[in-house]
Amino acid sequence: MISVIIPVFNEIGSLPELMDQLRKVLHIYSKWEILFVDDGSTDGSTEFLNDLSRKDENVTLIQFHRNYGKSAALAEGFKHAKGEFLITMDADLQDDPAEIPNLMKKLEEGFDLVSGWKKERKDPISKRFPSKIFNYVTRIMTGVKIHDFNCGLKIYRKAVIKTLDLYGGRHRYIPALAGHNKFRISEIQVNHRPRIHGVTKYGGSRLFHGFFDLISIIFMNRYTQQPLHLFGFFGLFCGFASLTVEFYVIGRKIFSGHSFYEHLALMLFGAMLFILGLWFFSIGLIAEMITRGAQEKESRVKQII
Repeated sequence: MISVIIPVFNEIGSLPELMDQLRKVLHIYSKWEILFVDDGSTDGSTEFLNDLSRKDENVTLIQFHRNYGKSAALAEGFKHAKGEFLITMDADLQDDPAEIPNLMKKLEEGFDLVSGWKKERKDPISKRFPSKIFNYVTRIMTGVKIHDFNCGLKIYRKAVIKTLDLYGGRHRYIPALAGHNKFRISEIQVNHRPRIHGVTKYGGSRLFHGFFDLISIIFMNRYTQQPLHLFGFFGLFCGFASLTVEFYVIGRKIFSGHSFYEHLALMLFGAMLFILGLWFFSIGLIAEMITRGAQEKESRVKQII
C-alpha cells in the first residue's frame, strides 16, 4: 500500500488540479491513500478537503486548528499513514505527481529513502541562491551526499519514518536524520514546475533558522551519548590558549625584562581563558553523568519489561 502525505496551508487554487493528477498516477497501484494535513488554512482549503474526504474513501483529512508548521504536519501524517511506502509532496503543484512511479522504481533498487532533486528549479533566484548555500553546507556538515535536502517530493519505507522525531524546522533535514540512523539514501532528478496559484509560504528568514536547526541536529546526532567530547574540545582549546598567553608573558619577563604589571591585562585574559576551560569541562562532565543516569534508567526499565 502507498500513502501520499501532503501538508496544506492555504492552497485552495491548487487542490482540485492536484487531486486530479494524483488519481491519474495512483490508479496503477492496487491500494493507496492520500492524507491531506490541513495546517490551519483560512482560504477555503479546509472546506474543500473535508468535502473531498467524505466523497472519496481513499482520501483522509487531518486538520490542525492553527498553523503549526510543516514538520508537525508531516509528523502527524506519518503517524496516521497505513502504507508500507510513504510519499511526501507539497500541495502547490510545483511537485509533479507523475514522478511517483520513478521514485518507487528507485526505491526498489534497495534504498530506504529516495529524495527528489529539483535540478531545473522553477523558482526566482531569491529562493534558488539561499537554497544552494543551505544544501552545500548541509551536505558538508552531515556527510549525506545528495543535492536537494528540502525537496518536498520524497519516498520512504515505513521503517524510516518510525525513527524520525520531527519538530520545528527538522523536516528540512530528514535525509540527514535518516542517514544518521544508517538508512540507505539516494536521489533522482524530478520535474519541478513554476507556482501558478497562491504565494510561497517561505521567507528569507528560513536560512537563518535552518542554520540553528542544523547545529541542533549535529549536536543531537553526534554528541548526545558523549557530550564531553564536544565540551571537552572547547575546554582543551581554552586551556591551551590560556597556557600560551601566560607563557608569552613569562617569556617577556625572562628574556626582555618586562614587568608583569606591564602585561597585567594579558595575564588576566589568560586566567579567564583557564577558568572558561574548566567551565566547559565541568559542563561536559555534568552532561556525561546525566546521560549515564538516563541510560541506566532506560536499561532497568527494559529489564523489568
